[in-house]
Amino acid sequence: MFTSRQLLEKLVAFDTTSRESNLALIDFVWRYLSDLGVSCELIHNAERSKANLYARLGPASDGGVMLSGHSDVVPVDGQNWSVPPFVLTERDGKLYGRGTTDMKGYIACMLAAVPHFLAQPLTQPLHLAISYDEEVGCLGVRTLLDALAQRPEKPAICLIGEPTELQPVLGHKGKLGVRCEVKGAACHSAYAPQGVNAIEYAARLIQQLTAIGERKAQHQDSRFDPPFTTVQTGIISGGRALNIVPAECAFDFEVRTLPQDDAQAIADELDAFAQTELVPRMQAIAADSAIRFYPISGYPGLLTDAQSEAARLIAYLTQSSDFSTVAFGTEGGLFHQAGIPSVICGPGSMAQGHKPDEFISIAQLDACDAMLQRLAAWMSQ
Repeated sequence: MFTSRQLLEKLVAFDTTSRESNLALIDFVWRYLSDLGVSCELIHNAERSKANLYARLGPASDGGVMLSGHSDVVPVDGQNWSVPPFVLTERDGKLYGRGTTDMKGYIACMLAAVPHFLAQPLTQPLHLAISYDEEVGCLGVRTLLDALAQRPEKPAICLIGEPTELQPVLGHKGKLGVRCEVKGAACHSAYAPQGVNAIEYAARLIQQLTAIGERKAQHQDSRFDPPFTTVQTGIISGGRALNIVPAECAFDFEVRTLPQDDAQAIADELDAFAQTELVPRMQAIAADSAIRFYPISGYPGLLTDAQSEAARLIAYLTQSSDFSTVAFGTEGGLFHQAGIPSVICGPGSMAQGHKPDEFISIAQLDACDAMLQRLAAWMSQ
């Protein structure tokens, strides 16, 4: 049997940055579970360069609990690490390495707990899921959920082990990323009115987007930080020379919504403004002028009912009903959308995630091991 620390050392050694394949890590997990007598299913991407792993143990019945985590990590490029990022390093009760907190620490605890679950008289099934490409838009888990949707028996609860210092979290905001491309008409800047300045029209769109964000800020929910839906423009490019009216401009914006808000409705409102207010003016000068929007990424928010079975379970496991929310997104909204109520709770803190010298404390790993043992006991009642 491997301890969670030993498994974390092996998991960190795999460079599963989202731009890389995760198959070496998935193969390791597949072999580990197979040696324990647990059969696994791999759900590949279209290129077969990455895969989700799904496993199930315990009785063949409906319901049960799913433990879920993502295998990919963010890049270390340009970060000043004092330790090798893909070698687990122990120092002062902390384990350093990329993904230790986000979220290979949880996956290590999940895998280390499997022999304990197998030794218990489980009265309901335990489901295990490891996904890919969470960090770039919760992409991989969607094919896993598609596969689960075809099965008559599904988990009743999903426990996603994103780092919350093992505090129970019931919600987070949703996100939508969108690219806007403005096609104008170039001319010499001395005759600017004869052209269609794509940058200026993009600026009008961004101004409208800001106004929408200010309106959304008036509707607040104190459970979240910031307590309202936010809208912001993050990237913009356009123009070729100062004496040329720019014919192209593109900008990327994101919407981070309260779970009760609709991010697509905000994007649609901006699109409607573009097509009714701006495009006719542009096409009056150049008929092929246009404004187009393209989705980049997105995932739904999560807000699990504090009176639900999922909330009661995580309160029991953490011995706390001090429910909270987190600012970052997770796969939880997608699980919830698929009919699997979800909660967020895992070892480590996102304050260390995505940074150089990312670490998780040994104490947090030990506490997560203990939490999963309580889960095994609860599932054996």
